[in-house]
Amino acid sequence: MALWRIRATVDDRPGYLSVLTASLALRGVNILTVQVHTTEVGAVDDFLVDAPEQITEADLRAAVERGRGRDCWVARSEARGLADEPTRVLGLAGRLLRDPEGPGAALRTLLGADAVTWRPTSTAAPGGVGGTTMLLADPAGGAYELRRREPSFTPAEYARAQALVELAATLDRRDTHRVTLVLPDGGEVSVRPATADDVPAVRELHVGCSERSRQRRYLSGAYPSPARLRRLLEPARGVTLLATAGSGGAAEPVVAMANLLGEGDEAEAALLVRDDWQRRGLGSALLRRLLGHAGRAGCAAVLLHVQAENTPMLRTLRRLDRPVTLDRDGGVLTATLPLTPAGRVGVPAGRGPGVVRPAWPGRDTAAGLPAQRPGQS
Repeated sequence: MALWRIRATVDDRPGYLSVLTASLALRGVNILTVQVHTTEVGAVDDFLVDAPEQITEADLRAAVERGRGRDCWVARSEARGLADEPTRVLGLAGRLLRDPEGPGAALRTLLGADAVTWRPTSTAAPGGVGGTTMLLADPAGGAYELRRREPSFTPAEYARAQALVELAATLDRRDTHRVTLVLPDGGEVSVRPATADDVPAVRELHVGCSERSRQRRYLSGAYPSPARLRRLLEPARGVTLLATAGSGGAAEPVVAMANLLGEGDEAEAALLVRDDWQRRGLGSALLRRLLGHAGRAGCAAVLLHVQAENTPMLRTLRRLDRPVTLDRDGGVLTATLPLTPAGRVGVPAGRGPGVVRPAWPGRDTAAGLPAQRPGQS
């Protein structure tokens, strides 16, 4: 006996699947698993079968056609194909937990794709399938394009693949920015991505900041509402980083927040640093990390809204060694930092087959950054 995979489309009407399976049974073909993918052109039936050794690919195609199947695809399979689809998907999810930098390889395995390519996009990718091409929106920015010779992709495969990409983005967001920053004065802070569970701790950060610091962050001294904080901590596009004193445990206080909010091909950055942690290079280090994230996400520029009297922040911007354009509107300056092609990565490390993202170091020195007060935008 030999294992084969068969995929064919039948009319989505009662009894049509039984006609197809009966045609296979007449040739001694034993159906081991079957998945049904509903599409606009009919039901796509995906079989794993065990067929007599003398049965050929042509025989199987003929059996499918006699069973009222069309658009038939047949290929030899291996014993690992006996694992059902939920088991395979859970296995791939477990692989991503161990290696969150490998979504390209996971997508190849999940869908048998011949090519997986990540590319930046200036707007949110719509996603979808078109024959043997699939486009998956990457929540971190950009999109994955998958291609295979045959068979055509189905909406069910698209849904599975998109869920896998979103899981990879969540894991990547959790781990990529988790570092320890060593400040110029020797102090250390742990930096990690924010979650909605951090609302109480971030609220305490705002309470611990002076009214002047809050004004520089929000251009007013008002406290943001819990709903707005939740949106800031988990932006639809972008990232929010939190710096905590000490080892970064749950009980450690949050001493700084850095927001990067994406819109179109630009992103807006903002910082809030607790007063007793200012003038130590923390804001500068966080801003550099936000710019790095924006570049990897394919953004063309990063904007910051800065009060004209906020000279420490303006000094920090000048020392970024990047071109900065300032536009004034009353007492507020809008700083635009273009991300040059050299600073924007066409295929970020880890975004595609055969590419491995260099892990962020466990300790990251901020030596050389200005040790003066960074201010808040």
